[in-house]
Amino acid sequence: MNNKIKIQLSFMMFLEFFIWGGWFVTMGTFLSQNFSASGSQLAQAYETQSIGAIVAPFIIGLVADRYFSAQKILGFLHIIGAFLLFQAGVQNDFVSFYPFIFLYMILYMPTLALVNSVAFRQMEDPSKEFPPIRVFGTVGWIIAGLTIGFLGWESQKILENTFYLTAAASLILGIFSFTLPNTPPTADKENLSISKILGLDALSLLNNRKYLIFFISSILICIPLAFYYQHANQFLNEIGMPKAAAVMSLGQISEALFILLLPIFLKRYGIKTTLVVGMIAWVLRYILFAYGDVGGGIWMLILGVILHGICYDFFFVSGQIYTDFKAGSQFKSSAQGLITLATYGLGMLVGFRVAGKITDIYSIGSLHDWTQIWLIPSGFAFIVLIFFILTFKDEKIKLENE
Repeated sequence: MNNKIKIQLSFMMFLEFFIWGGWFVTMGTFLSQNFSASGSQLAQAYETQSIGAIVAPFIIGLVADRYFSAQKILGFLHIIGAFLLFQAGVQNDFVSFYPFIFLYMILYMPTLALVNSVAFRQMEDPSKEFPPIRVFGTVGWIIAGLTIGFLGWESQKILENTFYLTAAASLILGIFSFTLPNTPPTADKENLSISKILGLDALSLLNNRKYLIFFISSILICIPLAFYYQHANQFLNEIGMPKAAAVMSLGQISEALFILLLPIFLKRYGIKTTLVVGMIAWVLRYILFAYGDVGGGIWMLILGVILHGICYDFFFVSGQIYTDFKAGSQFKSSAQGLITLATYGLGMLVGFRVAGKITDIYSIGSLHDWTQIWLIPSGFAFIVLIFFILTFKDEKIKLENE
């Protein structure tokens, strides 16, 4: 892969995750500040991500693997997305806001698989080449958080600006996508069954026992994960953390560092140990959140945020690499769509709903009993960890020239 393609793919990743991180992290705070939204309404808004993730494999399996080049679909989706994000920002109540964010996430979630597909198709050894490219997505998320924090949009209660900012970024990525390396469809167009047209051929991966256990664990671990995405920014703002979005960007800085360790860790310890370390980090993070505060316990909150690097990289990014490793050449994009469905779709759909109900149960007026709220996902993550350790047989991903 030449330097020009590396730069293109890196910029693609930067914008892809700048857009997501620029509004998604603070949406809970935005909805609470602007619309006095309940926990259930926050769950409804965040569930749009999961619905989009469930739809994603069907879109990817139909168009990206069989009929249209992935980079063109990516551009088309982001241009429409720019309009939807802008419209979400100008709404005055939750009822009018929801349809725009719902439609946006239906279009955005397939792009997560598309950027991975575009990147992987340019690589000979994804386990080595993907992390240095993907790290720029983390950088994009960091820049988004720092921008929001230091402009003071949370404290000034003008978080609608996040939607205007990311709408502009989405338009830029939409146009830029048409300059990316051509990523034509690879799957056979003849003798298509309904399952193939819908991208369900990637489900054959589940015939492999190791991948099936990984798939189930991915769904389950995303139930506690949803608590973080839905309520962490709201939690930090509620307990008085200054520039909460900027503080949360420490998690992405950590992610940028740990993603570069993935090739070494995967080669030395194998996929099981890598995934186990990621799940242990989720258990510890929520315990730190449960007992931390903005006084003497602020170090616990900051450490909990910093653990995001291990939480995300060692489970989700390594899971994407593992999925690409297990997938056949005929449905690379469908396989990425499948793991997106498992993680951001099914698992988080349940997780967002559970998180919303629990935060409502432990609400105290306009505040919450955050200790009780965070201990619940910590305990659940621990149960998933034990299940995975006992059932998943280790597998070492073979690297090129090894």
